[in-house]
This record gives sequence, C-alpha cells and structure tokens, in this order.
Amino acid sequence: MDERNAQDTAFRGRFGTGVARQVGLHVTTVRLPVQAGFDAGAWFVGLFLAQFLRFDFSLSGTAAFPFRNVLWVAVPAAGLQVVAGMAAGLYRNRWRYGTFDELGRVALSVGAVTLLLVVANSLFLWQVVPASVPFIGAAATLALMVSGRACWRLVDDHALRPTPEGAEAVVVVGAGESGEQLITAILRNPRSPMLPVALVDDDPAKSRLSLRGVRVAGTVDDLARVAALRGVRQVVVAVPSATPELLRRVADEAVEANLAVQMLPTLDEMLTSEVDPASVRPLTEADLLGRHQVDTDIAGVADYLTGRRVLVTGAGGSIGSELCRQIHRFGPSELVMLDRDESALHAVQLSIEGRGLLDNDGLIVADIRDRDCLMELFTRRRPEVVFHAAALKHLSLLEAHPTEALKTNIIGTQNVLDAAVAASVDRFVNVSTDKAADPTSILGYSKRIAERLIAETASTSQGTYLSVRFGNVLGSRGSVLTAFRAQIEAGGPVTVTDPEVTRYFMTVEESVELLIQAGAIGLDGEALVLDMGEPVRINDVATRLIAEATANRSGNRRIEIVYTGLRQGEKLHEVLLGADEAATTSAHPLISHVVVPPLGFDVVAGAALGASPDELRQALSMMSDGDAVLPGRLADNGT
Repeated sequence: MDERNAQDTAFRGRFGTGVARQVGLHVTTVRLPVQAGFDAGAWFVGLFLAQFLRFDFSLSGTAAFPFRNVLWVAVPAAGLQVVAGMAAGLYRNRWRYGTFDELGRVALSVGAVTLLLVVANSLFLWQVVPASVPFIGAAATLALMVSGRACWRLVDDHALRPTPEGAEAVVVVGAGESGEQLITAILRNPRSPMLPVALVDDDPAKSRLSLRGVRVAGTVDDLARVAALRGVRQVVVAVPSATPELLRRVADEAVEANLAVQMLPTLDEMLTSEVDPASVRPLTEADLLGRHQVDTDIAGVADYLTGRRVLVTGAGGSIGSELCRQIHRFGPSELVMLDRDESALHAVQLSIEGRGLLDNDGLIVADIRDRDCLMELFTRRRPEVVFHAAALKHLSLLEAHPTEALKTNIIGTQNVLDAAVAASVDRFVNVSTDKAADPTSILGYSKRIAERLIAETASTSQGTYLSVRFGNVLGSRGSVLTAFRAQIEAGGPVTVTDPEVTRYFMTVEESVELLIQAGAIGLDGEALVLDMGEPVRINDVATRLIAEATANRSGNRRIEIVYTGLRQGEKLHEVLLGADEAATTSAHPLISHVVVPPLGFDVVAGAALGASPDELRQALSMMSDGDAVLPGRLADNGT
C-alpha cells in the first residue's frame, strides 16, 4: 500500500474508520510540503556545515564567517532541490517512504543539484564559496535527508505495529526471505491477529540473525522450549518450499508443546497470493503427506477432452465431482454428469457454474443398475469419452451386503460398458482402487472383477478401455479423516482399527489430475497405477489431528484413541500391485502400467447370479484371480 493507505490503516486500527480517514488525508496532505521543506532546509544546514568545516569549526578568527556567501549558494540549492525532487517524484506521493526506491531518487536529486551548484559556483558566482564546499555540503545534505526519512519510517512502523494486547504471540519457523516478508507484513498491519516474538531456523548461518527486531532463538528442535519461554501457543511455518519431513518435525514438536501450527501457502499457491497474515492457513494432512502438484501434459489431455462429448458416471461423488470440475476447464463440447443422487448433482452444478438451478441438460439422474436407461442415454447423447466413477465403496457395508457390490460395482459396470460399446465410445476410463490389488474384501473383489471386465471389452471392441487404480482420497466423503474430525469434534474417542495399520493417501485434486492424465496415455485393456508416495500410519494421523484440535480449543479434556481391531476383509497394509503383477513405466513418472487378464461377463453371471452370500463371496474371490478355476457348482454355473 502507499503511504496514505499505511497511515489510514494504522489510525483505523486505533481510532476507527472515520477518524482514520480524516487523519490519514491530513497526514498525506501535510507530509509532502513538509518533506519538500525539510529537504530544502537540509541544503542550508549541509552547506553551512561544509563551510564551518573549512573554517576549522570556528565562527571567528582571521576572517569573519561568510554567512552571506553561503546563503548565495544555499538559496538556489534549496530551490533546485524542490524542482529536482518534483521531477523525481519525491513530493508527489509516488514512492513509499524510507524505501530503497525513494532513497535512490533522493540521491539522484541531490546529485543533480550538486552538479548545478558546482557549475554555478565556478562560472557564475566566481567561487563565492570554496570549490569543495558544494561537494562536502551535498554529502552532509544527503545524510540529513536519509536520516530524516529513516526516523520518519521508524515512527511510521511503530504506529503500524500491532499491539500485544490485540494480537497473539507466535513463533515463526524459517528466517529466510518468506519469513522476513511475513514478519514485515505483520509488523506493518496494526490489525494483524498475530505478533511474531521469536524465530527458529535450522541454518547455522542464521543463528544470530534478527529480522525487524525478531531474533532467531534456536532450531526447530528448540521449538517447544522457545514457545514455553515466550509464552506462545501458536507457530507459523514460513517456508513455502518446506518438505514433508520438516513439517512433520514441526508438527511433532507442536504436539509435545500443545501448539497450534499454521503455515504460509506452498510455492505453487504463492504465485497467486501475497505474503501477509491473511495468507497464513492451518497445516493440513496433505502438507504432512507431501502431495505435490502434478506435472500434467496439457496438450495431451486437451487433445482427447477439448471439444469432445464427455460423460462422467458417479458425478456427484468426491472423485466424480472433482473430475467434472477439472474436465470443464478443458472445454468439452458437452459434459454429461450422471448420478443417482440429485442433491449431489445440484452441488456439482453449483461448484462449476456458480448456480444450482438444475436447468442444465447435462445433469442426468440415473442409476447404472438400470441397463435400459443407460442404453437409451448413450445412444441419444453419443459420448466420445467416458469416466466411470460410480461405485459402492464402503468396505464394511459391502462385507455385510455382497449382493449390492455385485449389482453396482460389477453388473452396473458391465451396463455402462455395454452402453459405451453401443455408442462407439472412443475412450473409456474406469476408476478403480488399490484394494483391487491382491483383494481380500468384497469391495476389492468387485473392483478387481470390474478391471477384468474392462480388459475383456477392450479385447473385443473398438476404442480404448482402461482402468486407473489409486488409494484413499484425503477428505472424501466417508474417508477416515472425515470420520476422525467428526469424532474429535464430538469429544472422542477416536477409533482406529490397529495401531500399525497403514494406508496410501492422495489429495482429490492430485488423484483426479493423474486420472485424467492416465486417460490420455493409457493403453487398451490395462490398469494404470498411480504413484501414491509412502504409506501413512493411520494412528499417526489420528494423533496429529487430536493434538491440533487440543491446541485450538480451551480446556484440557483428553481425547482418547480406541483400537477396534481389523474388520472382515481389511488389510493391515494396502498394496498397489498384486503379487503376480509386474508394473512397467509410462511416459509420466507418477503412472505405471499393469496388464489385466480379461474376464467375460457370461462367466460372472453364471457363477454369481442367484448364489447365496457365502457362495457369492467365494465366487467373487475366485473370479478376481486371473488364473483361478471356479470350483464345484460355481464352475458348472459358469460354463
């Protein structure tokens, strides 16, 4: 902000908006002529000091001090300074007070005046003062101007500084450029909700550094001690390029010291925001897991989406809705969003179009179990690209109701495939899961069989049919993190199946971006496996969420973690590849290719339809294995 806005902000914080505006306008109106007068007066002082120096600091002696001679030079110097300052913009509110930009203009104007004085003193005033006086006087004048501005800046900064009574003390992690920018922004905002009182940084070269009066008091390992010493309850990570390891170290220290953790946006986010108190946000699970922006081949993606007719099943779900939002950015000629949940479709339209009138003919309320409806829809809308995200996904419920998994995840998928073949779809992308790798649950079996059905269709039909496999999505509906937050909000306990259980996680934005990218590079019939990073201990996530909530709420109520044991079908550790699967690299470093053995739907129908729950579980288990032979009655039903 310029000086007028800075003063207005300072006074607004202390005296209210109306008074601040009046005082701010008065300060700005008065400051500029006062500044010009100060600079003009600096020449009088500087030249008299220079002449005084030539007289060996004496006003008497062999000759009287030549006051009149100095005035002959000082008066035109003062006038020239006003003219030169106006030309440089010093007295037109163009430069922020006390900045390098302004000081550079000050030096430029003083240099111009000095040059004119030297010429005038030599050619027109017949050296009314010694030749060295203009040079010495200019140096003294420049020092006075800079000192005056520095004092003004100190007074201004003090007026803008937030008060300890109205702001919470914080420790800033990171004494680099971003840390300095954050501290500067805070200390020049009287309404800032935070006040930095200490810095911590692991760089030994910064151990004695002080940024605007805020000193480095230790390293990240000293965070708890520094916070306790300064009476701080909050820490801000001012390292936009912070690694997950650093963030986890800070989070662990914060857990021990009961501190709330916030951070500046990442480098990618910083491109569209400034470093200020308003840009600080809470630390998220995605930060701790180290999920990074995906390097997308925009040209390749646009080639198969832009100007094409695209249909998304399960458009109201976590993955489906994000798919629709990202696909919309690539400008398809038509985007058909299909879901059986009308409220979810309303939310998707609202997020894409900013309105939810449900008047878009691309919103389709339908169930993928309804084969006739799908055939009519695909024949009429003729989609060229299909993303199949509709599925039942809750593991425990499907263990209790395996027939529902059969109806939606298997038969429903086959219905969508048949409709796609009938409409001559060019590219079909099935959303799968890591639970399809070496499956042990009804969910895993059904999604693995869906992958095999995709491979079968790919071997017998035109177009490209493939699957994309990835793990848990952070913050999706029904995810473990959503459940944890709800349990913490209710006061606990937080339920974890096993203290050693691990899972893969991705952000919904990253998973969908990779899903779209995989659709561009995937080959017919295969499954593409997304790089999920390192698996995360669920117990660690629960512990951090509890610590974060405890640090942000009053009271000392302890939230406990209760271990419930693994449920039927659950794994202690998920895998991305089956034991008999060998992944090959792709054109994208975060995507691998896996061959999927095909499976005809006639085999599925013969083995599974009409089976009892126990028989169905056995059938699904056998059919998910590419080399399995169906035993007994199931084999007879499948032939």
